[in-house]
Amino acid sequence: MNPIRIFISSVQTEFAQEREALRDYLRGDPLMRRFFDVFLFEDVPASDRRPDSLYLDEVEQSDIYVGLFGDDYGSEDADGISPTEREFDQATASSVHRLIFVKGTNDNNRHPKMQALIHKAQAGLIRKRFNTSEELVIALYAALVEYLDSEDLIRSEPFDAAPCLKASLDDLDIEQMRRFIRIARGAREFPLTEGTSTKELLGHLNLLNGERPTNAAVLAFGKAPQQFLISSEVKCAHFHGTEVAKPIPSYQVYKGTAFQLVDQAVDFVLSKIALSVGTRAESTQAPVSYEIPKEVVREAIVNAVAHRDYTSNASVQVMLFSDRLEVLNPGRLPPPLTLEQLRDTHPSVPNNRLLARSLYLTQYIEEMGTGTLDMIRQCGDAGLREPEFTDSGGFKTTIWRAKSTEQIKVQPVSLRGELKSRVLNLLTHGPMSRSKLSQQLGHKEISGQLNKVVRELLTDKMIEYTLPEKPTSPRQQYRLTDNGRTELANLKSRKAD
Repeated sequence: MNPIRIFISSVQTEFAQEREALRDYLRGDPLMRRFFDVFLFEDVPASDRRPDSLYLDEVEQSDIYVGLFGDDYGSEDADGISPTEREFDQATASSVHRLIFVKGTNDNNRHPKMQALIHKAQAGLIRKRFNTSEELVIALYAALVEYLDSEDLIRSEPFDAAPCLKASLDDLDIEQMRRFIRIARGAREFPLTEGTSTKELLGHLNLLNGERPTNAAVLAFGKAPQQFLISSEVKCAHFHGTEVAKPIPSYQVYKGTAFQLVDQAVDFVLSKIALSVGTRAESTQAPVSYEIPKEVVREAIVNAVAHRDYTSNASVQVMLFSDRLEVLNPGRLPPPLTLEQLRDTHPSVPNNRLLARSLYLTQYIEEMGTGTLDMIRQCGDAGLREPEFTDSGGFKTTIWRAKSTEQIKVQPVSLRGELKSRVLNLLTHGPMSRSKLSQQLGHKEISGQLNKVVRELLTDKMIEYTLPEKPTSPRQQYRLTDNGRTELANLKSRKAD
C-alpha cells in the first residue's frame, strides 16, 4: 500500500521542538513508520523552499492534516491571513482528515486571530490540549491508531489478544500450565485446579481466539515461544566499562516463556553484581544483600517483558555497565501515561493487558501502577541514585550502581546462606518433606531455622509444594523449581570463579 501522507502545520519558530519530536516518533515507531510518511517544512532544502502560500498543494495531496495551534498567529498576507490558517482552510476544503492539537490551557495570552482559528477548528474535529512534546506524541499516537482502525488497516484487538496464526494448542506446554495454576492458587487464590483442561484454562484467562491460542498464550505457556514470536527473546550483556564496547565480556540470549525470560535475565544481573555480607549478630545466618536490590532489578526487567511492543523486530536488552544497569524495551509509554507520572501515583496501563494478567496471577507484577514508585523508594533505601526513565527510541530504565564498592565485602555465598544451599541441593534428588530434609541435614528434629528457610525459599519461588491445594497436609513435600535450579547453577559458577 502507498504510505499515508501526513502534513504537519504550525508556526515554525514556536513549535520547532514539537515538530521534530513528531517527525522522529513517526519515523521511528515500528507501527507508525509502517503506515505513515510525514512532511515537514524543515526537511526541504533551503534552496527548494517555496513561499508559504505554495505549500497549499502539499496540504491538498495529504491524507491527514495535523495542526499545532499555540499563542502566535504567524505572519499575515495581504488579506491578513497566516499560512497556518490558509493550510487549515485548504485541508477543510479538500476534505483532508484533520487533527488539531492546542498547546496550553490558558487562552488569554493567545493572539486574537489564533483564538478565532481555534474556535473555527472546534466543530467536528479531534482537538486535544497538550503542554509538552511527550504529551503531544501520545495524543497523536492515540488519534492515528483510531484512524487506522477506522480505515480497517489494523486489527481492532490488541497484539496479545490476537491469535498466534501458526500456533496450535499442541504448541503449549501442559506442565507449564499446571505449574502456573499451582503458583496462582497459592498466590492469588486462583479458582482452577491442576486437572483443568488446556481449553478451560485458556478460556478462563481469555487466551483463546476461536480455536487458536493467542499471542499472550504462546508467550506465557509456549513450548518454544520464539518459534512463533522471534523477537520475544531477551539479550543480556555485561560490560566492564561505562560504554558499549567489544569484545563483550559476557553475553547471553535467553529464550523461553515470559516467566522464564524474566527469571533468566534477573539471574544474569545478580550473578554479575556485588553481594554485601553482614554479621551474625542477630541470627546464625549472615544477612546478605545485592549491590542493587533484587526487587529493583526484577521490577525493571519484568516491566520490559510485560509492556514491550511485540510487533517490533527488536528485543528487550539488559546491559550492565560498571556504573549502571540499563533495561531497554522496544515500545513507548502507553497513552495517557507520561514520564512525570511514573514518579507519582498513577494508574496501571499495560500495553499487553492479557499477558500482564498472567504475570499478576503469579506475583510477577501487582497491576497497581506502583512498580516505578517502589523502585525509586528501594534505590533510595539502598543509598543509590533515583532510577531514570526515558522514552525515546524505546523505553529505557537506568538504575545506577553504587559509586564505590570499597566497603562491599564480596563472598561466593548463596542467595540466603549455607542452609538454603544445602536444602536446594537435597531437593535435586527429588521431593522431600520437612522431616526428611531435617533427617538428611543430620538434625535430630525440625529446627526453627529450617522452618524459616523453607518459608523463605517458598516466597522466593525456589521451591514449591507438591500439594499446593493442601499446604498443611502431613503428606506435604517440597520440590525444586526452575528458579531454584538456576540459583544452584549460579552458586556453582561463583564457586568456580
